[in-house]
Amino acid sequence: MIELSAIIVVGLLAQWIAWKMKIPAIFPLIILGLIMGPLSTLFLDEKWIDPENIFAGKTMYYFVSLSVGVILFEGGLTLKFKEVRKLAGVVRNLLIVGPIIMGVGGAITAHYFLDMDYRVGLLFGSLIIVTGPTVIAPILRSVRPKKNISTILKWEGIAIDPIGALVAVLVYELLFVSTMGVGGDHSMGLTQVALKTFFLTLCVGTFFGLLSGWTLHSLLKRNLIPHFLINVLSLGFVIFAFAGADTLQPESGLLSVTVMGILLANIKTPNLDKILDFKESLTVILISVLFIILSTKISMQELRLLDINSLYIFLVVVLLLRPIVVLISSWKSDLNWKEKAFVAWIGPKGIVAAAVASLFSLYLMSDKISLPQSLREDVELLVPLTFMIILGTVTLNGLSAKFVARILGLIQDVKNGVVIVGANEGSICIAKYLEKHNISNTLVDLSKENIRQAKAANLNVIEKNILSDDDDLEFNDEGHLLALTSSNDVNIFACRKLKSIFGESNVYRLITVNEIKLNALSKPQNILFSNDFDYIELIELVRKYPQVEDIKITSSDHFESLIKSNKDSYLPIMLRRNDSVQFITMDFKYQHLEGDVLAYIGHIK
Repeated sequence: MIELSAIIVVGLLAQWIAWKMKIPAIFPLIILGLIMGPLSTLFLDEKWIDPENIFAGKTMYYFVSLSVGVILFEGGLTLKFKEVRKLAGVVRNLLIVGPIIMGVGGAITAHYFLDMDYRVGLLFGSLIIVTGPTVIAPILRSVRPKKNISTILKWEGIAIDPIGALVAVLVYELLFVSTMGVGGDHSMGLTQVALKTFFLTLCVGTFFGLLSGWTLHSLLKRNLIPHFLINVLSLGFVIFAFAGADTLQPESGLLSVTVMGILLANIKTPNLDKILDFKESLTVILISVLFIILSTKISMQELRLLDINSLYIFLVVVLLLRPIVVLISSWKSDLNWKEKAFVAWIGPKGIVAAAVASLFSLYLMSDKISLPQSLREDVELLVPLTFMIILGTVTLNGLSAKFVARILGLIQDVKNGVVIVGANEGSICIAKYLEKHNISNTLVDLSKENIRQAKAANLNVIEKNILSDDDDLEFNDEGHLLALTSSNDVNIFACRKLKSIFGESNVYRLITVNEIKLNALSKPQNILFSNDFDYIELIELVRKYPQVEDIKITSSDHFESLIKSNKDSYLPIMLRRNDSVQFITMDFKYQHLEGDVLAYIGHIK
């Protein structure tokens, strides 16, 4: 009881330390895990925390596998195809070329420096294929690199995890089952084993992922799940997808939950935000517990197996293999050399590498399997070597990512995203235009009908009260706030509340009726569009002209003529300059730059 409680408390303490120090949580988790586990034996007769005292038999195996499944499902919920369309080629190559180069290169490196048996070497190579979505996410939040870099790293980090697990299973089947008779059916040839395992894992995992995802989506769409059961039932479907797939075909569960998450994220699933919020909280707890368990399980004897040659392997993985993977994957892409260099630098390993290494080590070192002594020694090195790679990459990438991004000039200093308060017809019209031009935007509203309309337009919308004291909105890429509700009070107080976050010059609202009628009232400079265009006029114009159009500006005089003319049937909305936007306000000051585009609602005569 004490040890189980300690694992949870220490794990959450590590999360708090990571937040306070602004570093990836995996770093303090592993450090505290090693201190509470193998390093504590330097002063005590036994480990301070020993997972063997908590989990009996295969319980640890099942708990670790299922927890990783939930983590990957949460990651899949954040993957939307529309954000990766222009970068699909690079991501595809990272998911195909990456495993080949990293797997084979890792095996050759381990054999060269540690004289590791080629079978264990290939198993090690398959373990370091994966990156760490739970590590990359906080790095991206801290660094805020340009959007295409963030998209590539996020997609690779999540999608490559089930691929890495599948490759590890294939290697195990090929080199331990077929050639050594270690469990399983070893009557077939190597090629037959590989094809059978790959085909079954792919089919079973995809089937259960699609089945569970579509069933949950259908139930939510028909309102057949009560509000208070949405989170727990969605977790139940995740467990069903994972366990069902894994029972029919071992190690296909990770693929099934990833497919399920991606499906739900891309078919306009109702209450997806609620599910994602719940899974994020659950993931924090699971990651905390998992890393403490896996790092405390390592013995001092295993740590002593690491030597200078292990460091050489780490350097080859980081400084040679990862750059080669990125260079080949991004060949002939639109990425410049600085973007390629940053992606090559960021390749931290995470929970899946740790979990899969521990699972295979548990299985291969069990009493049921008889391995030659030389092979057992190599297998004993799998876990500590993998953890060293994880800890090294997390430390290196986590502490240097912002510095490297700043040197390469890749930090997104200007936040171009837009938060729009109110999901009415006018807001949706503007948001669709922003979405069309790849400018991130988020609609915030409490009206279920407005939210339904926004989701039907495939827009990012959150059901929250923007004025609530306990709201937990995170503004990562958003640098502008538009208050476009029908309530003057909401618009005014939203700007007043959030100006400390966005900056006073980046919060805008519609003019009120009183401000139009009473000329004596002083009007703030953040009034949108003009000094006589309120909410009602906006909605009436949008109903007549439901799509934002744009026109290229040829000169400052051209802009002035557009601003001052056609007021009855035409409303200037924003200036689009390269990848940034400037919203038209009552006292907008314009300086012409070649390529400027004016977006408007209405008809220019």
